[in-house]
Amino acid sequence: MPITPFHFGPGAAIHAIAPKHVSFLAFCSANVLIDIEPLYYMVTGQYPLHRFFHTYIGATIIMVATALIFFFVLKLASRVRLPNLFQWQSLKPLPILLGAAAGSYSHIVLDSVMHADIVPLSPFSEVNVLYQLVSLGELHLFCVFAAVLGLAILGIRRLLKARHAG
Repeated sequence: MPITPFHFGPGAAIHAIAPKHVSFLAFCSANVLIDIEPLYYMVTGQYPLHRFFHTYIGATIIMVATALIFFFVLKLASRVRLPNLFQWQSLKPLPILLGAAAGSYSHIVLDSVMHADIVPLSPFSEVNVLYQLVSLGELHLFCVFAAVLGLAILGIRRLLKARHAG
C-alpha cells in the first residue's frame, strides 16, 4: 500500500480513542516516510519493493526519525512563524512518540499481511507469518472500518461538547 489512505484508518481510530495521547499527524507522517522506500524502488524498477524500512528494525528507525523531525520543526516554529494547521505546534513529545510508533509498527503489520516481499523480522527471520492471514478485501475493509469508527467517535465527541457548551 504505497502511501495509501488505508494505512490512516487505524490511526484515526487510535487517535479518536486517545486524542490527547496519540498524535494522528505523527502517525500519518511515519506511514508516509516508510513508503518512500517502495516508491523509490517502484520508480526505479527494482524488486523487491519492500526492504529494510519494512522490517521492525527499520520501522523503529522511522519512528525515531519521525519524532526527531517533529521535535526539530516544533523548535523551529518557536523561532520562525510557521502555519499551525491542525494545531500541530501544541503537540507534546509523548503523543508524537506514540503516534510515530503506532504509525510505524501498524504499517509493517498491515503491509506484512498484504505483500509477499516483506520479511518483517529480518535479519532474524526470513519468514512472514502474517502474509495472507486475511484476504486483501478483508484487510482493506478493516482499515476503512477503523477510519469510519474514528470519524464516528470524533463526531460524537464534538456533538457532546457542543451540547454541553450550549
